[in-house]
Amino acid sequence: MSLDDLRVPVLTAALVLGGLQAGTYYTWASGVMPGLGRVDDRTFVHAMQQMNVAIVNPVFLASFLGAPALAGAAVLATHGSARWWVVAGAGLAVATVVVTGALNVPLNDALAAAGPVDSIRDLAAVRADFESTWRRWNAVRTLTSTASVACLAVAALRS
Repeated sequence: MSLDDLRVPVLTAALVLGGLQAGTYYTWASGVMPGLGRVDDRTFVHAMQQMNVAIVNPVFLASFLGAPALAGAAVLATHGSARWWVVAGAGLAVATVVVTGALNVPLNDALAAAGPVDSIRDLAAVRADFESTWRRWNAVRTLTSTASVACLAVAALRS
């Protein structure tokens, strides 16, 4: 089996995993965070602390790490004009991981370090230090992951 034989399945898998990632960030941007924006500080901090723990699971991690890995593999299996679209898609998938790891995760860690919600003295300050910055970086990773999927889709159509 050659790399050319792997092009379609690898590109398809990269598209699916990238779509799952883009959908995750889009859901947070369009529904979860606006909904949490309507609750009191205690509920917001507690809910985010719980969700930040729950999201670190094998299913999420498979798509989170699999999307850029498979997009990278698709670069090797794709040629011609489609290859540049795969390169762009892979770069954007990697950018999504970088934004998450360098910006969103440290905010999640700081929220966890604030301690159990019942022992936090100033919930409003903890929320203020987290919410708007986290939402901004989530919007960036929503855009990078969505653009990655779009690039991979163009590549699939051209290959």
